[in-house]
Amino acid sequence: MKITRITSNKKRYLDLLLLADEQEGMIDRHLERGDMYLLTCDGQPAAQCVVTAEGEGLLELKSLSVEPRFQGRGFGKALISFIERNYRSSHNALQVGTGDVPSTVGLYKHCGFALSHRVANFFIDNYDHAIIEDGRQLIDMVYLQKRIG
Repeated sequence: MKITRITSNKKRYLDLLLLADEQEGMIDRHLERGDMYLLTCDGQPAAQCVVTAEGEGLLELKSLSVEPRFQGRGFGKALISFIERNYRSSHNALQVGTGDVPSTVGLYKHCGFALSHRVANFFIDNYDHAIIEDGRQLIDMVYLQKRIG
């Protein structure tokens, strides 16, 4: 397993990015202003994440996805740990916004995140189609945070 920062041509990993957010226009909102990291396994792209600085010591995990054939190996957790280690000297907290789905929220809670707040109707107001995850339509964006610095 190797983690590399991607500084150019980030969209060459669009297939991985779309696993985290299925609407390309939403990815475009943060991709170029964020730092992108790629985790490879045996030379193959296995997972990615994008993080953005949101001011006042807050870092946001905007995108995190693991290629389905590599899921269950701890690569998502490895990327979160990598971000924490590499940004704790410059940022105090890490937050993530996600759909209110038990499996996803549970992953972040398992990694030490706690519920912070929610944005009502985020998925209804910002997407051009219904977003379905684990068989349910996403409506609100749920934010979770953890201290890293």
